[in-house]
Amino acid sequence: METLRTVAVQVASQAADLARTVRDDAVTDGSVGTKSAETDVVTAGDRAAERLVRERLAELRPGEGVLGEEEGGESALDGLRWVVDPIDGTVNYLYGFPWYAVSLAAQVDGRSVAGAVVEPVSGRVWSAALGRGAYLGERRLRVSGAERLDLALVGTGFAYTVDRRREQAATVGKLLAEVRDIRRSGSAALDLCAVAAGWLDGYYERGLNRWDWAAGALIAAEAGAELRLPFPGADDGLGDGTIVCVTPGIGTALKDTLRRFGGA
Repeated sequence: METLRTVAVQVASQAADLARTVRDDAVTDGSVGTKSAETDVVTAGDRAAERLVRERLAELRPGEGVLGEEEGGESALDGLRWVVDPIDGTVNYLYGFPWYAVSLAAQVDGRSVAGAVVEPVSGRVWSAALGRGAYLGERRLRVSGAERLDLALVGTGFAYTVDRRREQAATVGKLLAEVRDIRRSGSAALDLCAVAAGWLDGYYERGLNRWDWAAGALIAAEAGAELRLPFPGADDGLGDGTIVCVTPGIGTALKDTLRRFGGA
């Protein structure tokens, strides 16, 4: 597990350096754009970072499958595969808002066993290995001790489809009266890490893909968070495809409240 964590940190850090360089070069030459064309910096940065990850994994871990946001890949859950989000928080990346990251996890039979989330701008490196704790750099992480939902800081995110966003906005409007406050940062991986660090007391979102949460969820779990992962077919009233990551002291309260409001 430690070997896999080391590989994840090494490869994600190299991809983070590349993503930052691609964006800095694009800003310099004035070519920053949206994802509407092949030459847009967001597309170029995403694809270049994922390509680097695949190349480095082929060198360090030959023969192991890779599932990535940009190029797809190995979909079977059996055995060991790597799951990569080359830039989690692409809208932030586009605007230069520094809350985005490269996320890389090793999964065995669909379960994350090692992972890293690396922030290109700040240089922060979040990592974990199954049963061996979660770390920000060399500092071991632990979730907050929150025990009251009304004093909790909760993170969330929104889909891009209009109908789903309306539903999510309605839930947020109701939840605001039940918690201290709500944050929307734009990066699921970093929101999960924020729960691990105690910067958030909880986080929920509907509609994530596996690459969004594979590394961050392990980091949060190894820091003591309760996790409800977005696996299909879950029948607990929270809505199919919803992730909930929360410090144990308010886990039941947050999930019950989300159910009362019709899910995430």
